[in-house]
Amino acid sequence: MNTPPKAIADTSTFLDDRLGAGRFLKRNLRKVFPDHWSFLLGEIALYSFIILLLTGTFLTLWFKPSMGEVTYSGSYQPLVGVRMSEAYASALNISFDVRGGLLIRQIHHWAALLFVAGMTVHMLRVFFTGAYRKPRELNWLIGVGLLTLALLEGLTGYSLPDDLLSGAGLRITEGVMMAIPIVGTYITFFLFGGEYPGHDVISRFFTIHILLIPGILLALISAHMILMWVQKHTQMPGTGRAETNVVGAPFYPAFMAKAGAFFLFTFAVIALLGTFAQINPIWLFGPYTPADISAGSQPDFYMGFLEGALRLMPSWEINFWGHTVALSVLIPALVPMGIIMTGLALYPFAEQWITGDRREHHIADRPRNNPHRTAIGISGIAFYGILWLLGANDEISANFKVSLYSTTIFGRFAIFIGPAIAYLIAYRICIGLQRKDAEVLSHGVESGVIKRMPNGEYIEVHTPAAQDIADHMRGKELIPVIESGVDGEGIPPKSARTALGRLRAKMSEAYGTDRVPFDGDGHAHDAGHHEEEHAAVGSGGDHKQLH
Repeated sequence: MNTPPKAIADTSTFLDDRLGAGRFLKRNLRKVFPDHWSFLLGEIALYSFIILLLTGTFLTLWFKPSMGEVTYSGSYQPLVGVRMSEAYASALNISFDVRGGLLIRQIHHWAALLFVAGMTVHMLRVFFTGAYRKPRELNWLIGVGLLTLALLEGLTGYSLPDDLLSGAGLRITEGVMMAIPIVGTYITFFLFGGEYPGHDVISRFFTIHILLIPGILLALISAHMILMWVQKHTQMPGTGRAETNVVGAPFYPAFMAKAGAFFLFTFAVIALLGTFAQINPIWLFGPYTPADISAGSQPDFYMGFLEGALRLMPSWEINFWGHTVALSVLIPALVPMGIIMTGLALYPFAEQWITGDRREHHIADRPRNNPHRTAIGISGIAFYGILWLLGANDEISANFKVSLYSTTIFGRFAIFIGPAIAYLIAYRICIGLQRKDAEVLSHGVESGVIKRMPNGEYIEVHTPAAQDIADHMRGKELIPVIESGVDGEGIPPKSARTALGRLRAKMSEAYGTDRVPFDGDGHAHDAGHHEEEHAAVGSGGDHKQLH
C-alpha cells in the first residue's frame, strides 16, 4: 500500500526526468512559513484579487462598454422608456435579467473594496514592523506600485456603469486632468474622444479596467510573491527565532491547508456581504447626464481623500500669459497623493540613510520599539483620515446641524494640526509601552495572590512572565546611530564635517536614541526605581499602590 499507483508513479517519473520537478518540489514544499495573525492581511488582498478576476470575467460576458444611446425596455419598470447609454442599460440588464447577475455585481464590488483595504492594512503592517528593510526594499516598491494601480483600477471600474453617481466622479476626473498645465487638455480630449463627456471614455476605461491594469497587477503580484518566497518571510521576535532561521509550519501540508481554508472564509464573507449588504444600487441613481446633479454623492472609501482635499482647498488660481492654472484642483489632486505615495516609496531609503543601517533584517520590529517610525506612520494615517472624513463634510453638516463653512474651516486647520498631534500622542504611547515591557520583565506580572508579611503588611505576589512573552519582549533591537562626536584630538568624524553630514547625524541621534534602554533582565535604565512588588495597605476595600 506504500507504493503509489502506476499511473501516478509513471507520470511523476516522466516529469521529474525532464523537468527536475521532484527536486524542486522536495525543496520548496517543505519551506517554512512563520505563524502570526498579521501575516494573513496580505492573503486577504490576494484572495480578494482572485475573486475579482473570477467575478469580473463573468461580468465581462454581459457588459456592453458603449456610450451609444438606447431606450431601456428591461425588467426595471421605473426606467422603462428612458434614454440611456448601452453601458448603463447592460448594467441594469446584469442586475435584473441575468441569473445571479446582481449577486456577482455586488460580490465584485465588495471584493474590490476588500482588495484595496487588505492591501492598505498589509502595507501598514509591513511599515510599522520595519519589514521593508534590506533585503526587501524592491518588494516594498512593488507593493507601493500595486496600491497605486489598485486605486486606478477602482476608479476605472467605478465609472463603467455610466450611472449618475459614477458620472459625477468621472466629471471630477475630467476636471483634474484639465487642471494639469500644458498637457491637460490633450490628455482629456484623448481619453474622452473630444469634448466632455465624449463617446469613447467608457470603452477606453473598459479596456484599461479589464486588460491593461489587471495584467500589470497580475505580473507585479507574481513578482511580489516570488521575491517573498526567495527572500523568506519576516517573523516576529520570540523564543528560538533569529535572523538566520524561520520558525513556523511547512508550506505543505500545514500552510496550504490553512491558506485554502482562509480563502474559503474570505470568499464566504464577501459572498455574505454581496447577498445581504446592498452596494452601488445604480437603478436608484439613474443614467448619467451632464446637466443633472445630486446631493450627498460619495465615492468609494479609497477615493475619499481626493474628495476631501478638493473640498478643503481654497479657490486659488494663477493667471499668466492668458492661461489659468487652477490650483484649487491641481494641488488637491496631486499633492496629498504625492506626499503619501512618494513618502512610502522613499521611506526605506531615507531610514537607511539616517541610521546608516545596511544590515539584513529578517526579524520584524514591534511597532513600540521604533517610536519615531510608528509616530510617522500614525501621523500619515491621521493626514489621510482627516481628508477622508472631510470628503463628507456636507453629510456631516446636514446630520449634525453644523455649518458647512465651519466644517471646511475646521478641516483646513486640522489637516496640519491633526497629524502633528497624532505624532506626539503615538510617540508617547510607544515610550509608555516600552516602559511597561521593562516593568514586566523586571518585576513579573500580577498573580492575583495576596500575601501577608510577618509585620502585617499585605503584598501582591508577582510571577515571572511566560517564557514566550518574555522572549518576545527581549527581541527589542537597538536602532543604529551615526557617530557625531569628536575624537581625542577634537576632530569630528568624516561623515559629520559637512552641513548635510551634521544634519544627518542630528537626525540619526533623534531617530535612534533609545529612550527606554533596558538590560537582559528588563531593568529600564531611566525608568526610575521600582519596588519588586506592589503593596496594598489598609483594610477592607481601601488600597493604595506604593512604588
